[in-house]
Amino acid sequence: MKPATNINIASSSFKTNPYPFYARLRAESPVFPVRLPDRQTAWLVTRYDDVVSVLKDERFAKDRFKALTPGQIAKLPWIPKRFMPLSRNMLDLDGADHMRLRELIHKAFTPSLVENMRTRVQDLTEQFIDAVERRGRMDLIRDYALPLPTIIISQMLGIPEKDRNKFHHWSSSIISCTSSQFGMLKAVPNVLRFMRYIRKFIGFRRANPSDDLLSALIQAEEFGDQLSADELLAMVFLLLVAGHETTVNLIGNGTLALLEFPGQMEKLRNDPGMIKSAIEELLRFHSPLETATERFTSEDMSLAGVKLPHGSLVYAVLASANRDPAQFENPDTLDLVRPNNKHLSFGLGAHYCLGAPLARLEGQIAINTLLRRLPDMKLAIPHQNLRWRKGLVLRGLEALPLEYHAKG
Repeated sequence: MKPATNINIASSSFKTNPYPFYARLRAESPVFPVRLPDRQTAWLVTRYDDVVSVLKDERFAKDRFKALTPGQIAKLPWIPKRFMPLSRNMLDLDGADHMRLRELIHKAFTPSLVENMRTRVQDLTEQFIDAVERRGRMDLIRDYALPLPTIIISQMLGIPEKDRNKFHHWSSSIISCTSSQFGMLKAVPNVLRFMRYIRKFIGFRRANPSDDLLSALIQAEEFGDQLSADELLAMVFLLLVAGHETTVNLIGNGTLALLEFPGQMEKLRNDPGMIKSAIEELLRFHSPLETATERFTSEDMSLAGVKLPHGSLVYAVLASANRDPAQFENPDTLDLVRPNNKHLSFGLGAHYCLGAPLARLEGQIAINTLLRRLPDMKLAIPHQNLRWRKGLVLRGLEALPLEYHAKG
């Protein structure tokens, strides 16, 4: 099977509505090769059961340096050597290496730490609405969805307030660099700035420990000899990027879904107690991650009758699995009280998202506050004029302009 070369799954135009394409793949070619902008061939896995298999089967490896042969590693797209410390993050490791880092962050990233952020999240959402309600217009991404998780994860790590606005710019550059070789080159300065900042701040926190997540990670390293300097850098880097990017998309995509289904939005506004179920459905309907992060076959294998040679690059398409009619009844309809909603938006298995409780907390509070404070909000531009951010893994809006009755 030749890879499709006329479809750029990382483009903004594709992100606008990828669901018909995925529906065709589920029906006709559930394991399908595409050519990526960096000229790699990747296999898209689109059916729910097959995506579950990829996420749970350890033969679909995360650590490319252990899964691939030296010859295959040599053919991978160029990555600057100075970026290599970032490969020591949980997302790119398997087995004992992954579990060691996961257990460490799990001990520091406790449920009580997340729950303690509830009041802070609520206060921030109220402040953001206070700042815009008199305008009658807002960009939900810029004014609401972006600053909330950026402030929260920065505060949890102990990052100074004056530095927080830098992170989304750096992070966006890193996310987009996965879509092309040119993007990688363009991202280099921002990645290096990000890395320099983190190293400097880690040094500051070693000398000046505080009651924050970074201090807890540093202490775990020093007392348990469990985190190398590169692992600590990669951990903080991952937390800052993953700690806000997915939640921005959850709030933005979720708000758009409610605007697309006004009856469901009204139902939630009238019964805010159903927010937990609602957030799970919003996660399913417009998944913040279009695909899981990349995996490589560690041996020759078959999936859905398709032979995948050793070293194949595989993307499990979460957005497709979440719309699979074999798993979800009427999958293209938003149902905020959908029963047995086993969506895959946070992944599954060993690499299930550790930040899921925090993302859920932020999403629940942000959506409920928005519906309560701006009951007449609507899109300020035609739906077809919305633009989606480019990139392979994430799916999120560049902006979501809203209008409503100005207050005050």
